[in-house]
Amino acid sequence: MSERAASQERWEARTETPLAVASLVYLGGYTVRVLARDLSSGLQDLCLAITCAAWALFAVDYAVRLRLSGLGPLRFPRRHPLDTVVLVLPLLRPLRMITVYDRVQRRRDRARLTLYARVMAYAGLTVTLLGFAGALAVYHHEYGAPGATIRTFGDAVWWTCATLATVGYGDVAPVTPVGRLVAVALMACGLALLGAVTGSFSSWLIQRFDRGNERRPPGDSPGAS
Repeated sequence: MSERAASQERWEARTETPLAVASLVYLGGYTVRVLARDLSSGLQDLCLAITCAAWALFAVDYAVRLRLSGLGPLRFPRRHPLDTVVLVLPLLRPLRMITVYDRVQRRRDRARLTLYARVMAYAGLTVTLLGFAGALAVYHHEYGAPGATIRTFGDAVWWTCATLATVGYGDVAPVTPVGRLVAVALMACGLALLGAVTGSFSSWLIQRFDRGNERRPPGDSPGAS
């Protein structure tokens, strides 16, 4: 492993927990600003300052990782498109959990139930956080829009669940450009996360069956006479 790669891994290990906390702080501040509409202007400004401070941490992390990678400012976004999208749209930060699935797929020779179960748990957590963030974003832009059918946060949550599940009942739907953009992102993420969970579980089952066949004595296979 090169020195640059080792430095980048050390940085990511050190910042994983602080950035996870910053993500929750950002989401909490944005939640209060969207749902607590009767707050005083001072509290609204405080929530805005909290969300901006959390985003500043994301920007610093992105800049440090760009420098450690040795890639230029044009090549780094092409190599790490998800990180770039998350920096521009911090509410999509739960998407970074999907990278866990990629790490697990590189360890196929060390399949363990706890490992694959962890991936499914991470995927479930990602769905929850992403769905909540999507509901907030849609409600923020749909509330009060002309012809909007999503008028309450409950409507936004119901629509988000249907969209992530790729069901699409059609009883409520976004009418603003931002709301429809969020809808496209949620549909794509719903398909990706569903594939991650089913793929991990299927891989674990196949490997368990393969190991069982390897342990079975010769002539003891089903159907052997």
